[in-house]
Amino acid sequence: MKASISKSKIAGRVTAPSSKSYTIRGLICAALARGESQIVDPLTSDDTEASLNVLSRLGIDVHQKGESWQVTGGNFHTPDTDLYCGESAATLRFMTAICSLVPGRCRLTAGPSLSTRPVRPLVEALRQLGMDCSCQGELPPVTVNGGTLRGGVTELPGNISSQFVSALLFVSPFAQQDVTIRLITPLESKPFVLMTVDTMQWFGITVAFSEDLDQFEIARQTYQPTRFSVEGDWSSASYLLALGALCGEVEVDNLNPQSLQGDKVILDFLKDMGASVLISKNSAKVMKSKLNAIRADLSDCIDLLPTVAILAAVADGVTELAGIERARLKESDRVTAVKQGLERMGIKVTEENDRLSITGGQPKGALIDSRDDHRIAMAFSLLGSAAGETVIDGAECVSKTYPGFWDVLKNVGSEVKLDGK
Repeated sequence: MKASISKSKIAGRVTAPSSKSYTIRGLICAALARGESQIVDPLTSDDTEASLNVLSRLGIDVHQKGESWQVTGGNFHTPDTDLYCGESAATLRFMTAICSLVPGRCRLTAGPSLSTRPVRPLVEALRQLGMDCSCQGELPPVTVNGGTLRGGVTELPGNISSQFVSALLFVSPFAQQDVTIRLITPLESKPFVLMTVDTMQWFGITVAFSEDLDQFEIARQTYQPTRFSVEGDWSSASYLLALGALCGEVEVDNLNPQSLQGDKVILDFLKDMGASVLISKNSAKVMKSKLNAIRADLSDCIDLLPTVAILAAVADGVTELAGIERARLKESDRVTAVKQGLERMGIKVTEENDRLSITGGQPKGALIDSRDDHRIAMAFSLLGSAAGETVIDGAECVSKTYPGFWDVLKNVGSEVKLDGK
C-alpha cells in the first residue's frame, strides 16, 4: 500500500493509543500468574497479537471483555506446533525465556525481518541458568526443551537488546535458586527494563537492582493475578507531537507525564529545539515553531531516531544524533534508512556507525521506501505533511504498533491518500 501525502496544515486533538510495551509486559505477567487477571485498555496491533497467539498455543486463555482482556494464567502445556512470533522481537525474546517453564519441546520461529536479528546472547544466558536451549547460529529459530529452571548467576551484554534482560527477569522468580543477572557491558534502553520491573511489581514480584542497572537479584516468588491498566504510548505519541511542531498544532491526551517510558523524552527534545510545548495532567500540546539544531544521545530512547531526525531536517544548523548503533538491528537498518530517506528529500546527512549529522534545510517531496518498518513510515509521513508531494511505499507496516495511524493523521488535517489498501 502507498500513502500519498500533500502539504498540510495540522490542527486537532488525538488520544494516544495504549502502550505496546506495557501491553505485552502485562500480558506476560498475567500468563505467569495462576488465576484470572485483567488487562485494561490493551493495545491491539500486529505485535500484541503475536504475543496473544503464542500464549494461546501454550495453553493460556485470553478473552476480550469490553475494553479489557481476561487472562487465565499459570497453566502452560506443550505446544503441538511451532510458535510463530511474526515480527515481534519482544514476543520472540520474552517467550524464549517463558518456554523454559513449559514442559517438553518448544520451537519459536520468526518473520523474515526478525529472523535476521540476534537472539544468541539470551540463549546463552538461559543456558547459564540451567536451561536446554539453542538457536541457529546467532539467529532464530530457537528451540527450548523446558523443565525446571535451576537459577544461579548468569551474565550477558547489556548493549544489544534490553529485551534480553527483561526476558530473564520474567522467569527468574520460578528458578530453584535465587537468580543474579550481571551485565558485562552497560545497559542501553534502561527505561524498558524499568518498565518490566514496574509491571512485575504490579503482579507481586520484587526485583532488586544496582543503581547503574548492571546487576539484578531475584528471589523465588509467586506471581499474583491482578488488574493491570495500560497507559498511553509515548512512542506512538511522539509522531503526533512532532507533527504539531512541523505543521500546525496537535494536542495528544492519554499520556502520563510521570511515565517510565523512555520516549517521553521527546518533549525535552522538542523544547530544546525551540518548539512550543504545553503539558497538562494527562496531555501534551505542541505548536508549529521555528526549530534549531541540537545534540542528542538516543541510547536510552533508540526508537525516537526517525522522529528526531525528521525534526532535524527542518531545523536551523547541524543536528548530531549519537548512541544509535543499535538502531541498525531493528525492523530495518534505521540509521541507513533515515539517511537515504532524508537525502531523497534533499537533506544533507553524514552517517557514522553510531552517529548521524543532519543539516537542516527545506525538504522536498520524494518517494520513500518504508522498508516495511513502521517507524520509518510514520516518521517520513510527518516530513511529507510539511514538504508535500511525498509517497510512502509499504505504508501498511504501521499496523505493527499503530494500526489507526493513517486515519488519525487524516483526522488532524494531514492530506493523505491510501492506494492499494
